[in-house]
Amino acid sequence: MLTYESGSIQDAMAAEALIPEFDSKKSQVDFANKLEGKNHLILIARDNGQPVGFKIGYQLSDHQFYSWLGGVAPDYRGQGVARKLRELQKSWAFDNGYTSIQVKSKNRFPAMLQMLISSGYKICGYEDLGSIDDNKIHFIKGLNNN
Repeated sequence: MLTYESGSIQDAMAAEALIPEFDSKKSQVDFANKLEGKNHLILIARDNGQPVGFKIGYQLSDHQFYSWLGGVAPDYRGQGVARKLRELQKSWAFDNGYTSIQVKSKNRFPAMLQMLISSGYKICGYEDLGSIDDNKIHFIKGLNNN
């Protein structure tokens, strides 16, 4: 049975280890350094207690929240896990006074790009990292109570 809850860096690392698209896994220090001193949220999707997906975000400013990192294990894709994590993050951000969520994704993740656009995110920038596949597209979505 799938459940969704706030989690720890260790939970996020366990879920990240299941995501084959992430070619360089982050260490506990990487996570801690990114989140240190920032209002943040770590969401974990679990199946019978085991992490199978995650979503991490943190405060960019008083009104902007950044959806930094997330993923779902291949065996759990297509079951609405990512959508549920995204909805929970959006609700939490709204409830905590944020008016928008920003996110970046690489060209090499077309499913993510399509999901962001179909979920109402708008392109707001582009980051040239020297490789067409690794270049990042920046998105933003205004929050409301819907």
